[in-house]
Amino acid sequence: MIEWLINFALKLLETFRDILPIATVIIGFQLLIIRRPLPHLRKTLSGFIYVLLGIVFFLKGLDMALFPLGSLMASQLTTPEFLGVNPLDQATTWQTYFWVYVFAGSIGFATALAEPALLAVAIRAEQISGGTIHAWGIRIAVAIGVGFGLAVGTFRIVTGIELYYFIVAGYIIVIMQTLFAPKSIIGLACDSGGVTTSMVTVPLVTALGLGLAQAVPGRNPVLDGFGLIAFASLFPIIAVLGYSQIAQWLNNYSLSSKS
Repeated sequence: MIEWLINFALKLLETFRDILPIATVIIGFQLLIIRRPLPHLRKTLSGFIYVLLGIVFFLKGLDMALFPLGSLMASQLTTPEFLGVNPLDQATTWQTYFWVYVFAGSIGFATALAEPALLAVAIRAEQISGGTIHAWGIRIAVAIGVGFGLAVGTFRIVTGIELYYFIVAGYIIVIMQTLFAPKSIIGLACDSGGVTTSMVTVPLVTALGLGLAQAVPGRNPVLDGFGLIAFASLFPIIAVLGYSQIAQWLNNYSLSSKS
């Protein structure tokens, strides 16, 4: 118990040091540039303390649960016993790792739905658009994009294909989609890729990629273990743009059928 309290205190000090520049900039601008006192000072300080404690507990949770869990699942799904292959056989095909792709897609879908940043952006987009953009529609589209992206990303790790092939091809698709997608959704679609890779998704995805690269024969964790977050950022853009295009086509079809 004493050791845990010491580690918690050290993590608290480390987090305070990381957050202090943010607080300094905000308070400095408020007092020195705007030259007005902080409104609701007591609430602001209480909120700062809550944020600090929340981040510390979250980081401790990552170290104790999410990082080990991601690595453990990657190692368990790639054992020769689970795959049903000879441990001495290094020539396993990409089809052998089918359940790895399923797990990556499933965990990507689930973590995207649970992402607080995505929830906040989706709700705000629905409010500003007057209901024309549905929060659940955006969240489901992003979750599908993240899930598919992680499945493709784990396929890349298993096969060893160079990362830039997928990234270049993906952004070419995004550019083509922006030519036909409604202008009102383009900015939201691009932001959705960034907000998805936040507190919940990034730690688990990173652990999964590194664990998978260590478990698959012939893969290098430094060269192949990273890059999954890029897939988790790219494919939601494609998914949201595709969602908006489908919605636009259905709306046009509905109007044409009525006329």
